[in-house]
Amino acid sequence: MAMFAQPAGPFALGTFSAQDGESFPGLLADGRVLDLRSALGWAPSDLRAVLERWEEALPVLRTLADDDSLDRLPLEGLRVHAPVEPRQIFQSGANYRQHVIDLEVAHRSPDDPRTVEEARAEVAAVMDRRAAEDLPYVFIGLPSSITGPYDDVVLPAWAEQPDWELELAAVIARPAYRVTVEEALEYVAGYTIANDLTDRATVFRRDMKAIGTDWLRCKNAPDFTPLGPWLVPAESIADPGDLRVTLKLNGETMQDESTKDMLFGIARLVSYISQTSRLLPGDLVLTGSPAGNGMHWGRLLRDGDVMEGSITGLGVQRTRCVAEGTA
Repeated sequence: MAMFAQPAGPFALGTFSAQDGESFPGLLADGRVLDLRSALGWAPSDLRAVLERWEEALPVLRTLADDDSLDRLPLEGLRVHAPVEPRQIFQSGANYRQHVIDLEVAHRSPDDPRTVEEARAEVAAVMDRRAAEDLPYVFIGLPSSITGPYDDVVLPAWAEQPDWELELAAVIARPAYRVTVEEALEYVAGYTIANDLTDRATVFRRDMKAIGTDWLRCKNAPDFTPLGPWLVPAESIADPGDLRVTLKLNGETMQDESTKDMLFGIARLVSYISQTSRLLPGDLVLTGSPAGNGMHWGRLLRDGDVMEGSITGLGVQRTRCVAEGTA
């Protein structure tokens, strides 16, 4: 795997397959993969099955990672898929201070009498107030939008302004319902990388402006959520609130920001979601995207573009954009 970089900690988890073979859950350590279907006593068919028994599995996984006598496969010969297939995807919007400021300024009316500096200052004050007083903004995504970390991303013909949004994603370990902020991180198995593609042209309904945002249309096309490559256990990430999120487009850095810029951290997001919904093992909590999206740069995604996304300790994903009908 050309983009392979050893993730943080002694091991990471993923979903793999030999060429044209059946996919399987695997443990990655030192560039080699252990098939967990045979290594774990209950023969899990996928990574979600491992997460269903996370508290039992984690100490076993630590032992397996240290056992050099086990038969492992070289990563180079395997295809890497999205690490987990969630039942639910919860997505946090407007959760990075600078990102929201940039989007608000980019979308402001031509008739707006404020200078750019005045507009930025006003939105910044709103963001600071939100972090102190308000609740997170969370909406629902579809698992059918997920694709692998090295797969092509098909840009639909109808998408006029396809944009990138690299994000830290938390993976849930056990059912969570009405948990407190203080206990919320106990329900997180680990972290992975998600690129939450968005067609900016369809974020807001043109025919019914009063109805607001249209998350189905703008975010849930097939391939619009490249995920992975790895699930890195939470115990291997010292502080998820201090990771670097970087996206390069054709080798040029577009996003490069710390998760410190999040308005609402992972514990607050998980707790907030759990007040309404029951989080399940394998579910994803996407934490929002930092500044540096295409709308900020005035450069949206096109056929042939290559996106390379990385987050500290979580590896690198690399996806190529392909216009619909040309794949």
